[in-house]
This record gives sequence, structure tokens and C-alpha cells, in this order.
Amino acid sequence: MTSATIRSAAVAALAGVAALAGADTPTGWTDPIGAPAEIVPLAAQTLVLGIARSGEHYVAVGTRGDILLSDDAHNWRQSHVPTRTTFTAVAAVDAQVWAVGHEGVIAHSGDGGTHWEIQRADPWKPGDDAGMRDSVQGAPLLGVLFLDTHRGYAVGAYSLALRTTDGGATWQTLTVAKPAAANDDGDKKSPAKAGHGDTFSKEELTVGQEATPHLNAIARTGSGALFIVGERGSAFRSRDDGATWQRLQLPYDGSMFGVIGYEGDRVLAYGLRGHVYESTDLGDHWNAIETGTELSLMGATALPDGGAAIVGANGIVLIRERAGEPLKSYVDEPAGILAAALPLDKGALLLAGENGLSTFQPH
Repeated sequence: MTSATIRSAAVAALAGVAALAGADTPTGWTDPIGAPAEIVPLAAQTLVLGIARSGEHYVAVGTRGDILLSDDAHNWRQSHVPTRTTFTAVAAVDAQVWAVGHEGVIAHSGDGGTHWEIQRADPWKPGDDAGMRDSVQGAPLLGVLFLDTHRGYAVGAYSLALRTTDGGATWQTLTVAKPAAANDDGDKKSPAKAGHGDTFSKEELTVGQEATPHLNAIARTGSGALFIVGERGSAFRSRDDGATWQRLQLPYDGSMFGVIGYEGDRVLAYGLRGHVYESTDLGDHWNAIETGTELSLMGATALPDGGAAIVGANGIVLIRERAGEPLKSYVDEPAGILAAALPLDKGALLLAGENGLSTFQPH
């Protein structure tokens, strides 16, 4: 199946969901975008996808609009949030906090996560225009980065990228991945086109470079450069605050789910099937980091002196205390699939994933 076919199937599925949302529905159905998140007793034990520190507090975001706060990373209380849309990532600068998620939603808190407002929402709506299949309307946002209380970035599916210079009051679209050129018949160029009966040739089965890959995460390096990682080994860098971007390709063609920015031009990318790569020149050259696992790696946090803690499937936790050292492997089995990590005192980690929030102390 070609990338275009896969994408078309995904968009068709989104269209079906949106059509249901717009159709007559049973009494009691509520559109999650405009519905407030429910306050539930076990929110800290359900799916959590992002965590951040805001001043002296910890902020966690996840499914059904859940946003939780803690003063000690152990006891959690749920915030009142004006949407039930799932949040995928969170960023904080002092008491200013931003959470991004499905349907292009961006929520903001100016008091460390206690009170929230929706700054942006772009739900997909069915229409007659066939070109809608190429739109990013309704695409989920998957990563967020704020440099200060004014300048921020958000990235997501189908190469959706946004920038704000006013703390999120307004968001502008960035062109990170240039769309493929169109043929005379209006189809986008692809490595091969089907149409030879019921079978595909070897060339048609070749996975080519996606024109508008999903953008999974964004980071900033010490040099001030921005770096984005995405699906099929795609990566993008910018040295002018996102005004222009250069496309790169990692040595591995699988998706990278996250990236850490360090001093200078050092970046560390991690993702599918346990692959980790590090570059000291902003992606011109890459070194593979041995992980000893084929489990996918979903989240990470920087540690002092170039260290890192990387987490992923089956409760895997990989830690290096400083740059150049090998990764040590641990397992926090009760945590399940892990999506995010944050450093705590005395080498402990705050973990977030399918079974909620927990702390982990490497032995």
C-alpha cells in the first residue's frame, strides 16, 4: 500500500467521524470540543500523554481533556478544563502553560494550570470540496515548544506547524514541509502509481518519502536552532526562528517520536523499534546509540551534562547520566506503555503513560 493510499484511508476515517458528529445523534451525545472535561476520581490513573513543570508545580495532560496538577509529583488534583478533547503535549514557562491536542486544540493557562481557556480549535467539518482531503483541518497537534512567554511553536499531523509571537493569542501557519508538485491530472507526485490490475509491482510497493509527514515533536538547541522530527525518518531544521526550514533524513526510515535539544547544535532523536540517533551538527551527521531493545520509544527528558531519560513501550526506561555514556536499561512494568518523563530530585523520574502518573527510582 502506498503512502498516498494510507493517507487517503486515514482521511476517510476522519471524514466518517466528522460526518457522525454533524449528523443527528442520540439524545445525550456531546461534542467533546465544546464540552467541559469531567472531574473523575481516577484521572491520575488513566492515559496521560504529557507532563511539564510550571514554577513549583507539575502539570500533566491526557485523555478526555484531563489536566492534573501536583505540588509534589505524588498527589494530583484535576483542573476544570473547557474541553473534553484529548491533549497530547504540554509546555510551560513559569506560570504560563499551553496544552495541545486533537482537533487542533490549543489551551492556555496563566496561573500554572488552575484555570484554562481555549486559544485555538480547528475541528474537521465535512464538505463538498474534494480538496478537503488535503487539508490539515482537524489534524491533531502532537508537540509544543515555548521559548518564552510570547514565542511558541506547535506541530502535528500532515506537517501542520504553527507559530505565535503573542503568547498564543494568535497563531500563524508555518510551511515546514513543502507539498509535492502536482501532475497535469491534478494528482500529487508519488514514487509510483498503481493501476496495473489487482497486483502491485516492486516499485509500487516501495515506501517513498512522504511529502507532508506527520510532525511528532519540536525542540530548540543551545545555538537557538529549531529541530523537528517526524514520520519515515524525516527531520527539519531552522536557524531563523522558523521562517525557513531545511528537510533532512535520518539514517533510519522509521518514525521518530521525539527529540531533545542540547548545548550547541547537539540533538538526540528517538522513536520506532528502539532507534536512537544523536547529532552534534544539527543533523548533518548522525551516530546510532545502542539501546538493546526493539521496543518503541515515545518520550524523553534531558538530564544534566548531556544526559537523557528515554521511555517507551512495556515500561522501558533508558538512562544515561551524561553525554557519551551508554544507556542503562530499566523496566517499570506496572507503568505500562510510557509516553513522557520528567526529572525529580535524587535521580527519580516522574513518568506518564497508559496507566497514568507514577514515580520511578532507577536502582
